[in-house]
Amino acid sequence: MPYVEAVLHEVLRLCNVVPLGIFRATSQDAVVRGYTIPKGTMVITNLYSVHFDEKYWSNPSIFSPERFLGCNGKFVRHEAFLPFSIGKRHCLGEQLARLEMFLFFTTLLQRFHLQFPEGFIPSLSPKLGMTLQPRPYSICAIRRQQ
Repeated sequence: MPYVEAVLHEVLRLCNVVPLGIFRATSQDAVVRGYTIPKGTMVITNLYSVHFDEKYWSNPSIFSPERFLGCNGKFVRHEAFLPFSIGKRHCLGEQLARLEMFLFFTTLLQRFHLQFPEGFIPSLSPKLGMTLQPRPYSICAIRRQQ
């Protein structure tokens, strides 16, 4: 199960659905690293940049679930992993989303063998926008024998 958790975390790191997080506004004047931010300023978190920052992730553009596994094979959390935002206003549906992803992913892999058609190389670069979207791709789902 730790490897499944690691795969799901790596998918969310690479393909965060909402790369810019939720827009917020400052409720009072604030100073951040010497910069004054006036009350009412729109603040946008760039979660995409955190998930691809080489300061936190080695080879960030490579799919590597092992980055979420310790040397003992157990799942390891990373403070720079923020697909559901952070703080008091993080996504309220996080636990439900994680549970649904886990159940969907494990059920899919129990019932099907997934592979790309021969010679097809998928693109890992998403269409950028308010949400990240995969580029068109083909996949073969072969039912496993029960």
